[in-house]
Amino acid sequence: MITAPEAVYLKNVVFGYDLRTPVLRVDELVVATGKRVFLYGPSGSGKTTLLGLITGVLTPQQGSCTVLGKDITKMSAPARDRHRGSEMGYIFQSFNLIPYLTVRQNVALPCHVHKRRRLNMVAHTVDKEVERLVARLGLEVYLDRNVKKLSTGQQQRVAIARAVIGKPSLVIADEPTSSLDADRRADFLELLFEVCDEAQATLVFVSHDRSLMERFEEHIALRDISRGCA
Repeated sequence: MITAPEAVYLKNVVFGYDLRTPVLRVDELVVATGKRVFLYGPSGSGKTTLLGLITGVLTPQQGSCTVLGKDITKMSAPARDRHRGSEMGYIFQSFNLIPYLTVRQNVALPCHVHKRRRLNMVAHTVDKEVERLVARLGLEVYLDRNVKKLSTGQQQRVAIARAVIGKPSLVIADEPTSSLDADRRADFLELLFEVCDEAQATLVFVSHDRSLMERFEEHIALRDISRGCA
């Protein structure tokens, strides 16, 4: 039986915004392919910095960051951008939806920018794929509505659809439930799990809210893998 490589493997990583003052040191981080992983730590502990390293937005001064089989520390900035856009879906805490676009246009964006995302679609056209995903998330009546007109919960579902369209191999969610009450958090997680399972994506969910932990297969405390956090 062939074992799939880790989705994320960081080793002896040191990162700082200047060379003299490291803000994050990661001895080792392993995220197995296909898992739902809950990564937690208090506010200000370096969680978002760690996600920047995983996605290649940031590059460390030392160590290796192998993500989906590629050591992104050895890639150029344009290559990291392509790798991130083609292979990863990201759900931001503030959603980062484009405010002047409709639901349809926001969700479709990764497929228009990245060929690999188009090739991985279930439907034959981008429009049909958007409609399929949006219907699964209960947003079909809002397809051509500007995202600014949606509620917080609806915007979060749009963010899920945009993150998973085109079946990225890795989905990262950065504190996406921080503004939701308990019932809405549960609904959000259920939807997120469903669409990640359909895409066969590894999920890294980052939060300081440990009440969500029991819903995940694996739990990683930032303090257990890092030192020297600012």
